[in-house]
Amino acid sequence: MPLNDFTTLPDQDELANQRAVEQEQVSLDEAFTRRDDLLRQLDADLAAPAADAVQQTRMRMMAQRRAELSHAEQGLIFGRLDGLDNSVRHLGRVGIPASDTEDDDPLVIDWRAPAARAFYTATAVDPQGQAKRRHIRTSDRTVVGVDDEPLDGSVASELVGEGALLAALGERRTGRMSTAAATLQREQDDVIRADAHGPLVVQGGPGTGKTVVALHRVAYLLFTHSRLAAQGVLVLGPSMRFLDYIAQVLPGLGETAVVSATCDTLVPGVSVERDEPRVLAEIKGRALWQRALSEYAASLVPQPRELELVWEGEKYTLDGRRIASVLASATSGRSYHAARAVFFEQVHSLLTDAVVERSEETLARMEEGLEDILVDVDAGLERSDDRAAATGATGAEVDGLLSEDDIERLRDRIAIDRDLADLLAQWWPPLDATAELRRLLADDALLRRWAPELTDSERDSVRREPTGWAGSDIPLIDALADLLGDQGSGRAQGEFLADRAASQRDWVYGHVVIDEAQELSEMQWQMVMRRCPSRSITAVGDIDQAEAPHRHTTWAQAVDAAFGKKWTEAGLTICYRTPLEVMALTAPVLRNAGSENEPPRAVRASGIEPWERDVDESDLAAEAALLFEELSARWSGGTVGVVAPLDRLAALRAALPDATVLSATDAKGLEWDATLLVDAVGIAAEPRGWNGLYVALTRCTQELGRLRVS
Repeated sequence: MPLNDFTTLPDQDELANQRAVEQEQVSLDEAFTRRDDLLRQLDADLAAPAADAVQQTRMRMMAQRRAELSHAEQGLIFGRLDGLDNSVRHLGRVGIPASDTEDDDPLVIDWRAPAARAFYTATAVDPQGQAKRRHIRTSDRTVVGVDDEPLDGSVASELVGEGALLAALGERRTGRMSTAAATLQREQDDVIRADAHGPLVVQGGPGTGKTVVALHRVAYLLFTHSRLAAQGVLVLGPSMRFLDYIAQVLPGLGETAVVSATCDTLVPGVSVERDEPRVLAEIKGRALWQRALSEYAASLVPQPRELELVWEGEKYTLDGRRIASVLASATSGRSYHAARAVFFEQVHSLLTDAVVERSEETLARMEEGLEDILVDVDAGLERSDDRAAATGATGAEVDGLLSEDDIERLRDRIAIDRDLADLLAQWWPPLDATAELRRLLADDALLRRWAPELTDSERDSVRREPTGWAGSDIPLIDALADLLGDQGSGRAQGEFLADRAASQRDWVYGHVVIDEAQELSEMQWQMVMRRCPSRSITAVGDIDQAEAPHRHTTWAQAVDAAFGKKWTEAGLTICYRTPLEVMALTAPVLRNAGSENEPPRAVRASGIEPWERDVDESDLAAEAALLFEELSARWSGGTVGVVAPLDRLAALRAALPDATVLSATDAKGLEWDATLLVDAVGIAAEPRGWNGLYVALTRCTQELGRLRVS
């Protein structure tokens, strides 16, 4: 039967499906056999010692390939494309060659390869040369089902692989995000494969797959652009809990050149030590600090003035005009410490020149008035020249004049002289970014001078902060550390790129992906820019879920200070996670949040209407514990989350020690089979509380229960 003939009699459906499963099992078995052979071959190759640098590079590439193959245990094959030309291609987590000969068609095409794109984008209107798309569902090494989608228009669906997608969405949540390469939809794939030049901001409401898209974009970019593997990709998330949630996705996609972090952990050696009031976080998140810190750092450079140096007991004076010239040259386009190092080098050269000049002047004066004895001296010098020829003496050892080698040795001695180094360090001292930031933030006069935009009350709030760093201090430390520059402590070493990159504050990444990007302050965006000067950045988020203390309500307000107008926006409009029944509650919440956006369109129903129970304040904790147990039993094998106002978390956690009890902010980006929402009115009353309530309502994939305090 031709591959593009998919007609079967109704009573033959079950038999046809069974034959398709058996057929795909053969293909899966063949792919696993080949994959296991490749792993054994790689193990043998990696066991051999690396003879040179070229071999070490090859070993690293083989180790990465081995990691990709090892992580492909699940989803080795998940799709198939049948072409109008009767071709058959299987798609999976990684590419599997049929043999060592490149001319042979692969057994499995990597989902990131250009040849795989039709699997995500082909439609009946635009079949792209394809007759059928098949989703293959597997459990370990066993095919458990197939879903066929003819591309001739005989089956109408707005979803790619609707059966496989809905089956995946209906599965129990485990508390860890899984890969979704098998069920990506067209608008998601468009973002994943979008051009990597310049900032891309992706707006997507709850359940639209923002995080899935962001992580699969990382995998796609690393696969497509080999240079990124050498530079690494930075993935920024809103919390460590969130990073733990997504931890398995990228290794599962075969990607290891990735550093995961939060904005609070981006500066090595500095950590957040305390919480802070929202008003202070908003003040210190403003873009004005970038200019203020830049001007403040520039003011720390010594002013031009006469510099008196001592060398071997003699004083040498460099006048203010010459110092001004050297300072201007050294500071041009350099950080404080880089300029300091250049200045010291130039001062060493100036002192060397001064010593040589004085030596020559001294020699010239000695020659004056000695003309009467030159005849005797000449006779002596002839004998000295003979001895010099015999002993190899040169330069000043012969005639008192310094040779080029003598001058170079003198410059080296000056450069390492401890007394001179101490004197220069007093004149231009090394600085610590954290100490300087503390000094600035605690000094009203300095704040008035360098941050004049702040009001009197705002300056007072900043100055009166307790000791210990807060989250909004980290971007300020980072900015000042960048302006001051490295003091020459050396570069981090390590076998793995991710380890080296994570330990260096000034590592430059090939690409940065930011999840929940709507939460970043203007100064946090500056942190991102420093780590990716090329601006190859993907930011995903939902501006309507913003809960941070800044005042941004549009993406332009959020990113224009960093990017100007040079950024592109894309949209995710379909909600896959949250069921229709729950999304129906969100439109009025969005309006109360001040949003003009429509909530994303849900494409699936769970069949469970959201329910609400009234409870007295005194019975709240006990009733919450009872309902949590009921939900956990109903969704056995899955997950249940509890979301509540901040002031209720402690009591609820005491009553539900085995439950995940979070604020709306901490629940952002997470999902559970069922959500128990406690005191929605209390959440709405918090700062930006309607945005928080929008988050809380949309965490479930199946069932939403609400406890209303009466």
